[in-house]
Amino acid sequence: FYRVYKKTSGNGSLCLYLGRRDFVDHVERIDPVDGVLKIDPSALNGRKVWVQLACAFRYGREDLDVIGVSFRKDIWIKRIQMYPFEGTKPPNTPMQDALLKKVGDQGHPFTFDIPVHLPCSVSLQPAPEDAGKPCGVDYEVKAYIANEEDETDEKVEKKDTCRLIIRKIQYAPNELAAGPKTDLNKQFITADKPIHVEASMEKELYYHGDPIPIKVKVNNETSKVVKKIKISIHQITDVLLYSSDKYHKCVLNEEFGDQINANSTFEKEYRVTPLLASNKEKRGLALDGKLKDEDTNLASSTILLPNMDKQMQGLVVSYKIKVTLMMGGGLLGSLTLSDITAELPLVLMSPKPAGKVSVLLYLGPWLCNVYTDQLYMDSSVFVT
Repeated sequence: FYRVYKKTSGNGSLCLYLGRRDFVDHVERIDPVDGVLKIDPSALNGRKVWVQLACAFRYGREDLDVIGVSFRKDIWIKRIQMYPFEGTKPPNTPMQDALLKKVGDQGHPFTFDIPVHLPCSVSLQPAPEDAGKPCGVDYEVKAYIANEEDETDEKVEKKDTCRLIIRKIQYAPNELAAGPKTDLNKQFITADKPIHVEASMEKELYYHGDPIPIKVKVNNETSKVVKKIKISIHQITDVLLYSSDKYHKCVLNEEFGDQINANSTFEKEYRVTPLLASNKEKRGLALDGKLKDEDTNLASSTILLPNMDKQMQGLVVSYKIKVTLMMGGGLLGSLTLSDITAELPLVLMSPKPAGKVSVLLYLGPWLCNVYTDQLYMDSSVFVT
């Protein structure tokens, strides 16, 4: 079913309706952003009405913005003049047709097409004491009353605007790449033969919250002892828009007490699960964009088209797994040894939702709360 979201301006002249707030990036195309804006022209006093969709990158706390200095940069912005309307109207979607029947003559449909090169919604986890919007990439639909299109040239009063945050998200592709595998030989100065490590996975892509099986094979031809095995997963976030910063955050670190004796072989499959719940205190961790207090997860890996401009992404997220053999002492003790680490790439994403029948729940005009996002229903239920 559709959840219908509504936001009304402070003066009651504008009312913004959206049937969803998650819009899927299918890599080759993106779901259009379709909605309806209800306009009461009696309070406009000769002014015009626009609706805009903006993709922006916030790289500083909102409460740190000062006159002339903003920590927000618009990546892409598109505006449509809704009243008096200018341009060509595309065909209405089923959601728009349904909403227009309820809204009546004051309803005006709008549709935005998001370019394929724009980033997905990502936020950086704030510290508990941080206030305001988190850093990251977000999308906002905003309707406003003004004399000119570009609101930076005049101050638009808050009561003349209404806005809803939406998300651009990616789901895991249908075709999955073969699992990665890495081989590593380590030669110690005090040993004639090496220690061989092989780490592999059945596939490269795993869903958020699912266990990740990692196969580890070791052929220890030395006189050294592996005391234990450590597996860690690291999130790498490239901040590309305003600088060349790169943030490394360890999202999982587990040690296993499997000892591998000298001149022996070892083989075992380990299962690990990186979760946001275990990383709630890590400031700057990249998360999938979230709406208000809804739950989210670790940021999904960024999937880029060939030849896509990475600078436009704002934030690019990737993951890697490290399998580390923690060595024990040899003839001269542990001072002459170093741990052995093999790395594997990892793609973390959300699965596509299972196909379901869409049930459209209409807005009951008598159920209204101007200042909150809610689901409004009356007795009219339609299957689309």
